[in-house]
Amino acid sequence: MPSGVAAPAASHEEEEEDDYMNMIIAEPSAPKEKETYTQRRLRKQRESEAKGRTKSKAELAAEEAAAREAALSKSLLDDPDASAKNKGLAMMAKMGFKGGALGSKDNVGARLDPVGISMKEDRGGIGLDSEKKRRFREEVEREGKRVKAEEGDYRERVRKEREDARMEGLFGAAMRVAERMDGEREEEAKGQVGEVGDEKPERKISSKPLKQINVLWRGLIRQREEKERDRRMRYDLHQSLSRLPTYDDADEDKDDKRALGKDKIRYTLVEDLEEEDPELDAFLVLEPAERLHKVVLHLREEHNYCFWCKFTYPDKEMDGCPGLTEEDHD
Repeated sequence: MPSGVAAPAASHEEEEEDDYMNMIIAEPSAPKEKETYTQRRLRKQRESEAKGRTKSKAELAAEEAAAREAALSKSLLDDPDASAKNKGLAMMAKMGFKGGALGSKDNVGARLDPVGISMKEDRGGIGLDSEKKRRFREEVEREGKRVKAEEGDYRERVRKEREDARMEGLFGAAMRVAERMDGEREEEAKGQVGEVGDEKPERKISSKPLKQINVLWRGLIRQREEKERDRRMRYDLHQSLSRLPTYDDADEDKDDKRALGKDKIRYTLVEDLEEEDPELDAFLVLEPAERLHKVVLHLREEHNYCFWCKFTYPDKEMDGCPGLTEEDHD
């Protein structure tokens, strides 16, 4: 009996004995340093500056967004304190709402989560965004139609410009042909046609009044006369280093004048080169194709010449010519 009582006492002593192998020795903590007056003053100064600093709009918006996301991430039913403060939830609880789907239990597919919210950052009405979207779509469609129309107009404009440039070149060639044939006819009438040689006769500056020239190639003559006049004036200006081209020295003989180029006529102006020509202006206003047609018709009627065939026919019947236009000769 005594031996049975002594055994539990021994086991109890063994449990109370410390297990030095599993002992955890805490690290000695460093003694807390006493804060000096300067450190305390700087700490309080930083705290007061942080409290007194006015937050920017960006910081306030970020805090507002964070608080809103935190509020929306948890349900009011899970937070008793928030449920007690929410008047709307308390009113719904009085009407029998206990959470979950509204209505009866058989209401399958009922909304369990609250309706999502969208924050408006402007002062516009509720339907303003949809109106803006509608206007934006209409503007995009209108802009797309305008771009397509401009692309078509651009192609048409480029095509017309190229065609007009080609017609201007043909009109210039037709004017030169008409001028040459008209000049040859005048020389034949005056009996001044010489023997035909390999070299072309030198073209002389015309002194005939422009208004007496046919308006069909009057523009060509006017442009040529102005160009020749300007060239000769520049030449005379370069040749006369220190004296005017019209300066006449009494001591210079015939050889000196020939050496200086004074024995030649400097330039001859036509009578009405500087005058306005309403008839020519009205003719140049016409489209290049219409001007070309008039010159081609003149060549056929006056000289039996087809500008497209490049051939002079013996009579006005012009047998063998396909037609009057360029398309007829394709």
